[in-house]
Amino acid sequence: MTTPRKQFKTMDEYIATFPKNVQDILKKLRYVISESAPKAEETINYGIPTFKLNGNLVHFAAFKNHIGFYPTPSAIIAFKKELSPYKQAKGSVQFPIDKEIPFDVVKKIVKYRLKENSS
Repeated sequence: MTTPRKQFKTMDEYIATFPKNVQDILKKLRYVISESAPKAEETINYGIPTFKLNGNLVHFAAFKNHIGFYPTPSAIIAFKKELSPYKQAKGSVQFPIDKEIPFDVVKKIVKYRLKENSS
């Protein structure tokens, strides 16, 4: 039998469950996304922090060794070169916790997703 995952109501609640060093990364990622998409709504979807504007924009989550960033498959393809140093899947990228997150690329991806969701 598996234990059900905790259901978070806010990003603050989610972020608070991690060690200080991971909280700092998540807070900065949240800030960068909200600055790039100031009209986006913060919510929890699929149990993880989500920004929505005309649908899901991007999601992110923390794991033991990485920060997962989920900007949809189209954004992963569009930024394949910039994301090439990182492990990727169809709609996600993994940023190692012990390395600097490429926040400049995150900003570009969020703006790309804004354009996608506005058309």
